[in-house]
Amino acid sequence: MWQLSLRIQSRTQTDTSALAACLATDCETLWDGEEAFNIILNESTCKDLRAMWNTRLRGLIATDSVLKVFGKHS
Repeated sequence: MWQLSLRIQSRTQTDTSALAACLATDCETLWDGEEAFNIILNESTCKDLRAMWNTRLRGLIATDSVLKVFGKHS
């Protein structure tokens, strides 16, 4: 079994909540207080873990990019 964990905290609590929301259908988010959350990925093979990691990271990157654009124009 392969496991990967990631702790995520953005610039503001609102942005962190948005990042957690983007993962809502992909994996469980475990809040670490009000400022950060963790995700843990478990897969039977390294290849599957890498694929799941890439999928989650692309979602986080896309959401973060949108938040940056909104932050510049609000």
